[in-house]
Amino acid sequence: MSKAEKTKQFIVEKTAPLFNMKGYAGTSLSDMTQATGLTKGSIYGNFANKDEVALAVFDYNLQKVSNIINAEISKRKAVKEQLLTYVHVYNDFLKLPFPAGGCPILNTAIEADDTHPELRKKASDAIISWKKKIVRIIEKGIENKELNVSVNAEQTALSIIALIEGGIMISKLTGKLNYRNLVMQSVEKMITDLE
Repeated sequence: MSKAEKTKQFIVEKTAPLFNMKGYAGTSLSDMTQATGLTKGSIYGNFANKDEVALAVFDYNLQKVSNIINAEISKRKAVKEQLLTYVHVYNDFLKLPFPAGGCPILNTAIEADDTHPELRKKASDAIISWKKKIVRIIEKGIENKELNVSVNAEQTALSIIALIEGGIMISKLTGKLNYRNLVMQSVEKMITDLE
């Protein structure tokens, strides 16, 4: 890795918590220089603008979450256990090396839906990728006869994602962790009830 690549990576790592907690609009250049200890010139010598930093940070935070989930899924063989990984990970996210501020998809989607088309697209692509991953797991379960052929893979995948992200949003908004836990229990029941 070249010195320039190392500096870019350093900037991304140091500003990732800021963007994930404060959002794109809430993260100032002053915040970025304070977090990195670099000057404005150093930051913008490595990135064209704040947009470019924010897009790289989203990718970095999303990769952290994906790595956690993929590692946990790989430990399980049964399809329902693989699906339940999402419940376990999002229930225990405070114990895992999750990005500061929580789920980057939710955080970015809420802020960027009407204000930042490029970030919105990244969040949208992340949801679609997540849906496809769950659909593949369900389809594998149908092929292996672990799940009934009548299971609608896409509907189930979207429902799991909507419940997880909705539960996180409600919990963050109200400050009530038990709300997230209640929603995760519903996700768990939905998965265990799959035939």
